[in-house]
Amino acid sequence: MKHFLVTTISVTLLSLGIMGCSEKKSGEPMTSDTFVTIQGQDLIKPDGTKLFIMGTNLGNWLNPEGYMFRFNKTNSGRFINEMLCQLVGPDFTADFWKAFKDNYVTREDIRFIKEQGANTIRLPFHYKLFTDEDYMGLTARQDGFARVDSLVEWCRESELYLILDMHDAPGGQTGDNIDDSYGYPWLFDSEASQQLYCDIWRRIADRYKNESVILGYELFNEPIAPYFENMEELNGKLEEVYKKGVAAIREVDRNHIVLLGGSQWNGNFKPFKDSKFDDKMMYTCHRYGGDPTPEAIREFISFRDSVNLPMYMGEIGHNSDEWQATFCQTMRDHNIGYTFWPYKKMDGSSFVGITPPEGWKAIVEFSEAPRATYKEIREARPDQAASRKTMLDFIEACKLKNCVVQEGYIRSLGMK
Repeated sequence: MKHFLVTTISVTLLSLGIMGCSEKKSGEPMTSDTFVTIQGQDLIKPDGTKLFIMGTNLGNWLNPEGYMFRFNKTNSGRFINEMLCQLVGPDFTADFWKAFKDNYVTREDIRFIKEQGANTIRLPFHYKLFTDEDYMGLTARQDGFARVDSLVEWCRESELYLILDMHDAPGGQTGDNIDDSYGYPWLFDSEASQQLYCDIWRRIADRYKNESVILGYELFNEPIAPYFENMEELNGKLEEVYKKGVAAIREVDRNHIVLLGGSQWNGNFKPFKDSKFDDKMMYTCHRYGGDPTPEAIREFISFRDSVNLPMYMGEIGHNSDEWQATFCQTMRDHNIGYTFWPYKKMDGSSFVGITPPEGWKAIVEFSEAPRATYKEIREARPDQAASRKTMLDFIEACKLKNCVVQEGYIRSLGMK
């Protein structure tokens, strides 16, 4: 447990150090020419030059996803946490999550990303990091602001812009594993969830309103999966829920850009009727697979041209290096910036790959085993001491110094 005591102390010291940073940010408002602004379909940096977004996503760090651990059925944050609690108990699981947050992304990772030629990082985060709900080892006094504050400082040191992406919204905005929800996008039907979503964005925007490292706020990720019979009804509610979030942000922050994604995996922009309701807004699309050609993203390009606002590919990836290189050229040719998904995970298709520690297969097998009853849990559970050691070994394996740099993948993104 010595390792966990050290990481717990480090988080406490980090939180104390963050407070001074918060006070500095709460001073007089900065002038608008300190921030990235919008000029037609372009993003403009404070020095007047164009910003073409190129970078990566810090996926899995603050919103765990099963496939990045080689889990299949155990594919959302809640499912992973439940499985680990069944495997090694809630206390060790809480310690694991603290160590995970301390080590999965560090200052060294951000410096490495910068060295590869990136200019922007997208941070997917779970709304629970800004509540007192049970999440990643904490049940009160969540450390969302401490984590973001640290990342802001690291990005400032490395001269990287940061997009804050609420990947998991209250109630769920997608209705599938990626939003850690209960299988339906309840956000669009629940006033309480919408109020919480607005309250969290208001708090975030108030804290960072004078922080020019932050490029903008992405209100939520990939809304409304295509699996629901009332999909079109839900699509009709999308723009209004976006407007509520933007209004909450604008109560405290007139400086930052807001980013809005289309429905059905950020791919459908037809639900937008009032497409320029804010003077600092842009759109974000996602795409996995298909042909790496202009024709394959013609609808994105046409929508962008029709509203004359910037469009950016917030997620793309999981393909061959050749495909990625071709598609990056297509996006550059058509003025669509990109952040590839993700920065780090097990195996390849990322900037750096994590080598699974010895014994990881037993944890994967437990994650896939039937665990609907206590009897099934007992029968499936592998040796607890071995599982705890494997989890500690994973923490070591995920550190940048122990990861495998995917050089071909990085070259394919054309950032240098």
